[in-house]
Amino acid sequence: MDIKQQYETLKLDYINIQQDIEKVESTGQSAEALQNKLVEIEKQLSQLRDQLDE
Repeated sequence: MDIKQQYETLKLDYINIQQDIEKVESTGQSAEALQNKLVEIEKQLSQLRDQLDE
């Protein structure tokens, strides 16, 4: 998978996890693990952006 495809896949994952967080929080449960996953994805997206800019 090339960098652009990885980037697009991670963006979709990010959006899906955001939606999952909203669902979990609406039930009153903790979404900390999902929020940590978002942080991880943000780092990966940043790295891929840097590679795309090269």
